[in-house]
Amino acid sequence: MSQYSMIIQWSDEDQLFLVTIPEFSDRVIMPCTHGKTLEEAIHNGEEVIEMYLKAWETEGVSIPEPITLQIT
Repeated sequence: MSQYSMIIQWSDEDQLFLVTIPEFSDRVIMPCTHGKTLEEAIHNGEEVIEMYLKAWETEGVSIPEPITLQIT
């Protein structure tokens, strides 16, 4: 599992769970994937993260840093 954030929200209109990756929002149209079940949405989100990271690395594009929780 990656360290990137995923926001998963149910869409009544689409009848699907929609996946947004906040760290990629300035580079990719959101939502970037979906699933019929929560598990499928998580799986598809992980696949999309991996796909974009590999593509950006191949293209020599800078890769966004994961957003991490900072507890003070």
